[in-house]
Amino acid sequence: MKIVILDAYTVDQGELTWDGLKELADVETYERTAPEEVVARCKGAEMVLTNKVVLDASVLNMLPRLQYIGVLATGYNVVDLEVASRQNIVVTNIPAYSTESVAQMVFCHLLNIVSRADHYANENRKGKWTASPDFCYLDHDLFELYGKKMGIIGLGNTGMATARIATGFGLQVLAYTSKDEEDLPYDIMKADIDTIFEQCDIVSLHCPLTESTRNLVNAERLEMMKSSAILINTGRGPLVEDAAVAEALNNDQIAAYAADVLTTEPAPADNPLLKAKNCYLTPHIAWATREARQRLINICTENVRAYLDGEPINQVN
Repeated sequence: MKIVILDAYTVDQGELTWDGLKELADVETYERTAPEEVVARCKGAEMVLTNKVVLDASVLNMLPRLQYIGVLATGYNVVDLEVASRQNIVVTNIPAYSTESVAQMVFCHLLNIVSRADHYANENRKGKWTASPDFCYLDHDLFELYGKKMGIIGLGNTGMATARIATGFGLQVLAYTSKDEEDLPYDIMKADIDTIFEQCDIVSLHCPLTESTRNLVNAERLEMMKSSAILINTGRGPLVEDAAVAEALNNDQIAAYAADVLTTEPAPADNPLLKAKNCYLTPHIAWATREARQRLINICTENVRAYLDGEPINQVN
């Protein structure tokens, strides 16, 4: 059995190994694969692993030997599931491997915004503290999280992990979720989405990207928010309208936007968020702690093992 990994570098970064997988099959690894290279590289393989390389109908129809696709991520929109199912190709994903890492990034962004640690560290490198006439200096307002309201849109694994951290900071947590209120922890209050955008000091997005959630945060929703509110997106880029958020920031309609994801990645040079006021972007790295990437490889290996044993797990089609 032959396995082809199309974009291994996104996961291993040259520092982690696929040794467990190599014990199960013949593994051929590519750091990156361009669209025009996909078919040729997959031609002789029964199993293919991909993170972001697209396996659409035009590709799948040219791979009659293919039996299994392992998506090296939680989201699996890079695979045409309908065609895969029609061709009896099993498709699996990697659920919940980066939950704690993503929740950690939410608070990395949030704490940077309210405490300005990065700003002050950079100013001190320029000598500002050394030149200060006082033992400290304040050139930005600092804010305490305790007692403020945090709204969480989507209460799956990462949403719940974020809520748990939020309560530890003394934040009041409101959640927009399909879960019944009686099933929520006592310190999380269920709320409708408009209430969250109108009342919360912080809104954090953790819902999946569907047709109903695409552009969930648009000009209309941004108008509902407090001018002091902070919006955080570690979910999916298209949950927000980039241009609308940029305009809201530049007009002081909201206080700050922090995101680890954009509608198009890598970020196009003309994305208005790159130059918007009080906009803090990280390059889709919330998932990418060493621990989370190792966990991803481990789960991938178990997915392949289960498939070879005739009992697939984490199957999405």
